[in-house]
Amino acid sequence: MEISQAGIDLIKQFEGFSAKPYLCPAGKLTIGYGHVITAKEDFCVGGIDVFAAERLLKQDVSMVGNAVSTMALVALSQNQFDAICSLAYNIGRKAFEKSTLLRYLNANKQGMAANEFMRWVYAGGVIQSGLVRRRQAEKSMFSGDNNEL
Repeated sequence: MEISQAGIDLIKQFEGFSAKPYLCPAGKLTIGYGHVITAKEDFCVGGIDVFAAERLLKQDVSMVGNAVSTMALVALSQNQFDAICSLAYNIGRKAFEKSTLLRYLNANKQGMAANEFMRWVYAGGVIQSGLVRRRQAEKSMFSGDNNEL
């Protein structure tokens, strides 16, 4: 399964765009739509434009999507897949792999899995309003309630 344009747009909305490198809240050098810069990449001179940033985002999300497809042992709707990819892109594949959300999902407890999105609203031990909004949007997408996006 691949993330849809609606899923990409959700990630772009909450990641925001930066043409120049910056340190994300986790302290990682980042650019574009939340792309973590690797040791082999150099964006210090010239930065990045929105088109290159979207290509990087799609590459990154493709890897996240492959991981989600491997970890999710139940069939997912497109909305569920998109929402989970947005979450996993933001929190990291390892954190998602260890999450209660994934455990509930694989136990076929969709409602309980949906409620787990709201547990991922902290950065540095503090609730972040931007993460609250993102998780509400992801939860709505997961539940198929696109009117709240």
